[in-house]
Amino acid sequence: MRMPLLAGLSLLLLSAAVAAAPATVSAVNMPAWLERASQARPLLPGQVLQSGDLLRTGQGGRVLLSLPEGSQIKLGEAAVFRVDKLNAEDGRRSPFTTAVDVLKGAFRFTTALVAKARQREIDVRVATITAGIRGTDLWGKADEERDLVCLLEGRIAVSHEGDGGFQEMNEPLSFFVAPKGKPALPLAKVEAEKVDKEWAPQTELQAGRGVSRTDGKWRLVVASAADQDETLRWYDSLRAAGYAAKVKPIGTHAYRVSLEQLASEADAQALGEQLKATLGTPLSQVLPMAK
Repeated sequence: MRMPLLAGLSLLLLSAAVAAAPATVSAVNMPAWLERASQARPLLPGQVLQSGDLLRTGQGGRVLLSLPEGSQIKLGEAAVFRVDKLNAEDGRRSPFTTAVDVLKGAFRFTTALVAKARQREIDVRVATITAGIRGTDLWGKADEERDLVCLLEGRIAVSHEGDGGFQEMNEPLSFFVAPKGKPALPLAKVEAEKVDKEWAPQTELQAGRGVSRTDGKWRLVVASAADQDETLRWYDSLRAAGYAAKVKPIGTHAYRVSLEQLASEADAQALGEQLKATLGTPLSQVLPMAK
């Protein structure tokens, strides 16, 4: 009985470690990068974030982050996002707390219905705007012209640097905007159709266009070579461009370069076409991960 008991304890400890992850990358539309300790690497599904991490997305990039208390953060293309602090609470007994900076680009914060009653203390800084979240759904963006936060559901408190004080927002579809280099404007309302058709799609994953997920089961082989230098050239160029390439020996004297965990066959095919067009990769072979 000793070995099954030890195995059971190990599984319990592993489950606890997974549950305690403060923020996890659930899905990625590449290209995207993680910068940690001044080193950049391609962002992978399943990666656990730490305080101080910086995420970047490239053209067409998207990222989906899962938080332990049941919320999600979505990032759009050409985004720069920094995690200032995190804890690993699930919001049941004590609040999940985090502070993040949206330095550039679009983001969305959403909470699952079953998790709305959990405790959370989240501060989101969108360039010059700070929003304090206690349980809500909001969308925001920082670009060259303005910083904006739109409340979709719940309530938030917002402030603009230099203006002093916080404003409460509790009306759905109200938004707070600050033109660059100018004072914030009065609260205004936006049409639901504009949110649904123009704003929200900027942060949604592009299904069928190269999404990789923690449970993805498809592989894209983009290069195969007997020469190690050629193999490493493709590996390095893909990773520098924000694609999480992997190298594996095949046979005795050959190697393949691939991208893994793609969500569907269509995602793998679309990514293969994209990489051929942008980086000139020699292959676009789609395989189930089991092969």
